[in-house]
Amino acid sequence: MTLDGRESEASPTAGPRPATALATPVRGRAHVVLPAYNEAAALPSLLRRIAEVARTEQITAWVVDDGSSDGTGEVVTGVPGLDVRLVRHPVNLGLGQAVQTGLRAALADAAEDDFVVVMDADDTHDPALITRLGNEILSGADVVICSRFVTGGDDRTAPLFRRMLSRSAAVLFRRVLGLVDVHDFTSGFRAYRISLLARASAHWGERLVEERGFACMVELLLKLRHCHPVITEVPLELRYDRKQGPSKLKLRRTIVQYVRLLARDRLTPAPYREL
Repeated sequence: MTLDGRESEASPTAGPRPATALATPVRGRAHVVLPAYNEAAALPSLLRRIAEVARTEQITAWVVDDGSSDGTGEVVTGVPGLDVRLVRHPVNLGLGQAVQTGLRAALADAAEDDFVVVMDADDTHDPALITRLGNEILSGADVVICSRFVTGGDDRTAPLFRRMLSRSAAVLFRRVLGLVDVHDFTSGFRAYRISLLARASAHWGERLVEERGFACMVELLLKLRHCHPVITEVPLELRYDRKQGPSKLKLRRTIVQYVRLLARDRLTPAPYREL
């Protein structure tokens, strides 16, 4: 399926080929983008868990230190078995700009068969899902959302106000935008096909992510829908009980961001050309 509700089309073929000549699909490197603001306590554990996955997967971790004051940038070096790249913002620019910086860094380094994974740096997401995300991309998905709201997903360890906000946002965006096949709009754990991000980045440039706060994940999804991506969801068991610091989500501010984003999306015309 596609984000705009169209059925995905099968790729044309050049006719039958001998069994011995069939190409074996190749899953490329996973570029894991970790936007981090004051996550020095959580990052070492998370990076070690990603390194475990890197025993069987090709992984590069891109840590975007978004102006942290707790030494976040100093704890990411020397992780055995993991290629870690550090990108720094001199001052805190917000989650949206940290995500954009990470995506641009990964795009500049990635090969055609690679894919990008964005996940939270607070150790509440399970890196073991990276393998499944790669398999989904290999099977034809352009965007894969780790969803709390599909069968097998769970967010019971999160505070009640966060659970209510996420569910309300999902209902709002599904109904207003008609994206009925998406269940979790606000999940920070997703995978993207490199070619999809490249097309979107070529069109929007620095405006690919304009929201500074948590609404950036919804904004990115809304913009990518103009590229007609195939989207799938996999279950996510959010482990908020692993979080070591206070939540950075501001409830009232985030609600305002969601409403503003929805209004802007309704008023902004679709791209004038096919992406």
